[in-house]
Amino acid sequence: MTKNTAHTVLKTQALEIGYKSKSKTSSIAQNINLSFNKGELIGLVGANGIGKSTFIRTLTKVQPSLNGNIILNDINLSEYNNLELAKSLSVVLTESVPSKNLSVFELVALGRHPYTNWVGNLNKKDLETVNQALEQTNILHLSDKKCYELSDGQLQKVMLSRALCQDTNLIILDEPTSHLDMYHKAYILKLLKTLTQETEKTILFSSHEIDLAIQLCDKIIVMTGETVEYDTPCNLISKGAFTNLFPSDLIKFDEKTGSFRVTK
Repeated sequence: MTKNTAHTVLKTQALEIGYKSKSKTSSIAQNINLSFNKGELIGLVGANGIGKSTFIRTLTKVQPSLNGNIILNDINLSEYNNLELAKSLSVVLTESVPSKNLSVFELVALGRHPYTNWVGNLNKKDLETVNQALEQTNILHLSDKKCYELSDGQLQKVMLSRALCQDTNLIILDEPTSHLDMYHKAYILKLLKTLTQETEKTILFSSHEIDLAIQLCDKIIVMTGETVEYDTPCNLISKGAFTNLFPSDLIKFDEKTGSFRVTK
């Protein structure tokens, strides 16, 4: 693979995302230029149906871009094969767990698949990595439990542990707080923040929890029907990036408090 000269964890160059068929091309967003740095927590926010999941699927090579480049660890994403990508990028999507009959330890250990032999045997380093990932998400005590015995919040931590166990410098999560109550939403996002600080991994997540993202994220991507803005929460507030995120007939963004409130 041919290396690029500049080094960042991930960057996009004039990226265009959307869908293409034989008869039609549907563009969702164009000219996306972003750069993710080591150890950053990055939120991706926007209204329902705006294209957040499409953006994540494009960044993770699940679907192709329409135009532009995605550079991961100085290498164009198009040059990665599946095994190389699995050693550079961990993904937690919204799909359900393949088999809830697995134990927590077994599911987390699947994160070592890019490094094990063809039989899938775990060596001493693999076992240490699995246990470390369980400790980092505070679920070591759940190791022997079956996944069907877990709550949604516990299962989300298991999926995050599997991503940590994969030992990549970039983790991408699609809606990690969906189906969780307010306490566990805050818990998961605070855990993501702690992990970026302790491991220096870069974590990108999409979410509807915009108020929490503003409080915890180093950077935020704001997707609207017209633009994709990327900056620190404070700068985005100053630019008014959250003001027109939703119709103002029901909720309005308060720049003083950095949160949304119901309009009277």
